[in-house]
Amino acid sequence: MAMPQYAKDESPGFTNRIERVAVVGAGGSIGQHIATQLVKTGKHTVTALTRADSKSKLPQGVTPVYVNYDDESSLVAALQGQQFLVITMAVTAPPDTQSKLFRAAAKAKVPYVMPNGYGSDFTNDNLAKETLRGDVIRKLVKEIEDTEVCSWITLVCGFWYEFSMARGPECFGFDTKNKKLTFMDGGDTKINISTWEQCGRAIAGLVSLKELPDDEKDTSPTVSGWKNRPLYTASFLISQRDIFESWKRVTGDTDQDWTFDDEPSHVRYARGKERLQNGDKMGYVQVLYSRQFYPNGDGTFQAKLANKLLGLPQEDLDTCTKGAKAMIESGYAYH
Repeated sequence: MAMPQYAKDESPGFTNRIERVAVVGAGGSIGQHIATQLVKTGKHTVTALTRADSKSKLPQGVTPVYVNYDDESSLVAALQGQQFLVITMAVTAPPDTQSKLFRAAAKAKVPYVMPNGYGSDFTNDNLAKETLRGDVIRKLVKEIEDTEVCSWITLVCGFWYEFSMARGPECFGFDTKNKKLTFMDGGDTKINISTWEQCGRAIAGLVSLKELPDDEKDTSPTVSGWKNRPLYTASFLISQRDIFESWKRVTGDTDQDWTFDDEPSHVRYARGKERLQNGDKMGYVQVLYSRQFYPNGDGTFQAKLANKLLGLPQEDLDTCTKGAKAMIESGYAYH
């Protein structure tokens, strides 16, 4: 077991804070919120690793560094001197991209890496296996540990709220265009979910903490306290019915405007697996969401939340639902 590290034991000139953060995907769906919140603290220099041909618009205050993911030397040069690397990327990215980043981060001696492992609690063995997602994240964090240079911190945040509402009925069961809602197990199972903005605030809050405890008596939260551990955050602990009540408040809809189905979550899960096996990629989305809604509590990690330690605000559900409605009306599509 590694000995505890304290700021008092570091060499002269050590500054006990994270000043330099690099973000991969800083112009993307979640990445832009992370980068924006990091800049907003005023405590960090935020660098975006981006391809020269990228069309993504970076948030104000973020400095681009252009890289070639097939040229390790360009990645190492971009990461030189960085203290924290946040990776966000689309599912369409080449599968070995993160491995390339991990190796480059190790060569550049980046102490902390947050891999692209957002979502459900991958420490839950059954959930990890049955969502087909947890073992992917476990492989990522092992790769980081195996560098023997970098430490990992993952963000366990549940599903993204506005994104899930806008993506379609495979997620929360809402077909807003046709005003049809499929409840799972009656629609009363509560799960933890997060907004993109809250995820950004959580990461910004984490890297704004002291890096190390001052000494043995210092019990305040530090970045190192989450070394090789998940960071849990959420906006809400809510059910499908809670979401629908918010939708009605925001839109003025009534129950009479909608049609309803009810389906056991395990049946919906099995149907999703069958769709996936038949080549329908949205079957996987159905698998992922329906499994989280099992009424056994697997979709909640409320007791583990670090929201208070990070000083995160309590968001207003209706405000977030308005944001989801705007995304839907804008024709948002995820590819």
